[in-house]
Amino acid sequence: MTFSDEVRAALLAEGDRLARRLTQTLQVTAADPPRLTLLGRSLALNLVGALLPTLEQVARHSRAPLRAGVTLDRVGAPQLQTWWGEQPGACLPVADLLNDLLLTPGGQWHPPVRDALQGALGASEHGAERALVTCLRSPPVLRSMERVVRRLLRPPDSAAVAAQDAGPRQD
Repeated sequence: MTFSDEVRAALLAEGDRLARRLTQTLQVTAADPPRLTLLGRSLALNLVGALLPTLEQVARHSRAPLRAGVTLDRVGAPQLQTWWGEQPGACLPVADLLNDLLLTPGGQWHPPVRDALQGALGASEHGAERALVTCLRSPPVLRSMERVVRRLLRPPDSAAVAAQDAGPRQD
């Protein structure tokens, strides 16, 4: 998946945020921060990069006219945006997406995710890559990804869209 320079920079910033969170959770040595940054950025880019084509493929199979991409909100934070034809659909901040996929509802890392990432810290480059793949394929991440896809595949409610387009009532 290819992103514009601005979107890529915003996704890398989200990866840096994940790396800071990992620093607070994993057993980290003084030599680990560069590896943590690489892991956080890889998680952000790979999860978003995998979700977009998956979402569009599922939509195609269900004959839904959905397109998906990453845009920036007004403060420059990345958000996943869907379109139904020309009509905007769901919008999900990437920070929320990553939290939904990687963390429990209580805000803790899913244990298989945490364990895989801990293993990636001390591993060779190849071992770290395998640990990252294990993390991305872990059951909690895949279940969360399915929930996100289902949520994003809901067509926009035409009544809600019409009310939003009309703006506030001026009685």
